Amino acid sequence: MKLMVLNGPNLNLLGSREPQVYGHTTLDQIMQDLIAEAAPFDCLIDPYQSNHEGALIDKVQQAKQEEYSGIIINPGGLTHTSVALRDAISGVDLPTVEVHLSNIYAREEFRHHSYIAPVAIGQIAGFGAAGYSLAFRALSEYLANRTSRV
Repeated sequence: MKLMVLNGPNLNLLGSREPQVYGHTTLDQIMQDLIAEAAPFDCLIDPYQSNHEGALIDKVQQAKQEEYSGIIINPGGLTHTSVALRDAISGVDLPTVEVHLSNIYAREEFRHHSYIAPVAIGQIAGFGAAGYSLAFRALSEYLANRTSRV
């Protein structure tokens, strides 16, 4: 199984950006922990971060072309603004889990709307870095159940 893990704008600043909101763990640490968690399950985690919407869209399309099993995405601020990223996820038809470190529904009103949620199989928000692990487990379970029904 191969999973693409996409991280949007400003997530490269984790560990130093608003630690009271996002914590002290860096994105690299989160991805290394996720890679280690997935390894015993013979799952390849392919992490990618970009501050550019088009680069993330390209990676979503690449996930389909390269036959990834699914996508975990923290779109950052693009969650609330990017119809194009939403359309890319919808267009590739890969199971996708949306992740947010903070509880976006307990924050500013503009963060309460996600363009990604309607095309994702689920959303995990508010559990900090552990959200990525939760997303991995949920997506793995989803894929296992989908495969066992075929």
